[in-house]
Amino acid sequence: MALGIFTASSPLTLGVELELQLVNTHDYDLTSSASDLLRLLTKNRKSWDVKPEITMSMIEMATGVCESYSDVLSQLEEIRDGIVGCADQLNIGICGGGTHGFQHWGEREIFATPRFDQISDLYGYLAKQFTVFGQHVHVGCPDPGSALYTLHCLSRFIPHFIALSAASPFVQGHDTGFQSARLNSIFAFPLSGRAPFVETWEDFGQYFNAMVATGIVKSMKDFYWDIRPKPEFGTIEVRVMDTPLTVTRAAQLAAFIQTLVRYLTLERPFQPRDADYLVYAFNRFQACRFGYEGTYIDPQSNERRTLSEEVLATLDKIELHAIALHADDACASLRRDVLASCSDAAVLRKEWDETGSLSEVVQRQCLRWRS
Repeated sequence: MALGIFTASSPLTLGVELELQLVNTHDYDLTSSASDLLRLLTKNRKSWDVKPEITMSMIEMATGVCESYSDVLSQLEEIRDGIVGCADQLNIGICGGGTHGFQHWGEREIFATPRFDQISDLYGYLAKQFTVFGQHVHVGCPDPGSALYTLHCLSRFIPHFIALSAASPFVQGHDTGFQSARLNSIFAFPLSGRAPFVETWEDFGQYFNAMVATGIVKSMKDFYWDIRPKPEFGTIEVRVMDTPLTVTRAAQLAAFIQTLVRYLTLERPFQPRDADYLVYAFNRFQACRFGYEGTYIDPQSNERRTLSEEVLATLDKIELHAIALHADDACASLRRDVLASCSDAAVLRKEWDETGSLSEVVQRQCLRWRS
């Protein structure tokens, strides 16, 4: 299968995908209700983009093409309300968060599609452990060169995205000590991590064709990279975020990414180098493990600072671009949370401390998702 032509799209346009948890309303464990919920959503005859995911205890909602933060938020709220309304009819709870706090992977059921069955056959139990929940943000690019430049420049901000979205401290009933434990499940897949350092679409096509020739991949979907190009959409797709606890935070994260891309495109502050990736795995781990308190090493200067300092400095640099995009309110909200060391992971831990019950924590996640 050939890589195909990169379809040009309007620069800085956005698309947001959110993977959601389906839980019962008895003890708030995951429930295998995706088929019933999707069937009811279809009967509503709305144009919402809601799809199955790899197991029966999750679904994915997606916006259309958006121009701005307010557009993203409006679409996410509409789709959320539609899903919650249908879920209420089935007595299903819906919530965000990167992991479910106490579900057991062995109880999950693979959603029956040819692709998901193939993944299950190939990866075994890892497919069921893939019941984790992330936010993906697509950003429109006018040409493949711009897409690859933006991909490599954005890679230095992967720790920022992880820390700002961290919402998965609990796994299998235990506090992992991580802010984002979800990414540990994804990193188990052999085609995860970072994209190769290639700067032209011709070279990327040669890499892709070589991988296809090995029989390891058939399409871009087989790469679980932190950021990957999507040539059929004309976008790059940022994939490291946990699904936030609210659609407002999801829209704010998309606005932050859009603002960063505008800054990179217009100011071109970096010339990407393969050497920039020397600190990539270290910075990524620090963000997953410690969030805002993690150590960040600048890829070019080797300067060390905390991620909170780095995120705040970045927000300062891009402030004028945020204003131009009408994303300044969104970025200001992110700034306040960084200054307060407030993340979704911290919220979940606080609720665990208050209740001593992960069932109660998930119930509160469902209430928060509706608001």
